[in-house]
Formats: sequence, structure tokens, C-alpha cells
Amino acid sequence: MRRVLEDEQYQVSIQQEGRGAFTQVKTQLPDLLILDLRLGDISGQDVLKQLKNDAVTAEIPVIIYTAAVLEAEEVTRLISDNPEHYQSVHVVQKPFELDSLLTLVQQVLNEPVI
Repeated sequence: MRRVLEDEQYQVSIQQEGRGAFTQVKTQLPDLLILDLRLGDISGQDVLKQLKNDAVTAEIPVIIYTAAVLEAEEVTRLISDNPEHYQSVHVVQKPFELDSLLTLVQQVLNEPVI
């Protein structure tokens, strides 16, 4: 995933642990966050809630990816229960084609899809 995004000239920063993710996002203020729901030390869903509940990071679009069907359903339900709060959140379920992810990234960032 990183290689595909970097090949398209996106600057990529990776955070391996969930606990530091919120602080890193708040410090760097990326244009987009791609978030796995399965993080070793904290739930990706908890990170998402932190981001969307903070005025500084609330507007950052998020693409969530996961292989866990139940977790994907929980996040989808969270989004549908409060669509305005989570309007810039997209859920992608593994496995997915990297080209599809790249297209979604371009759409979320309002870039022309190639």
C-alpha cells in the first residue's frame, strides 16, 4: 500500500502503534488518514472516535480498512447513526485491490481519477 501511494507521489507516514496515532495526526495534520481497525495496542475505532471528537482533527478524511467483518459492520453502523459527524469516513474491507484504494484516495482528496 505504501509503495503504491508513494509511486503516485503521495507523502506517506506510517504509525505502527495506535496509542501514538492521535498525537501524530494532530501534530502533522495530514490530508488523509488510512486507518486499520486492528492495531496492536488500541482499537482503530477508538482512534477514529478521538479524531472525530477533536476540533483540530475532525475534518481530516479517514479511510478505514479491515478484514474483520464484525468490526467493519460496527464502524458502518457508527457512521450511519451519525452521518454528519462521520461524513468523511470511508470503510474498505480486505481483501481489496490496491487500484481501488488508490481511486478512493483520489476521490477523497478531490483529485482527478486516472
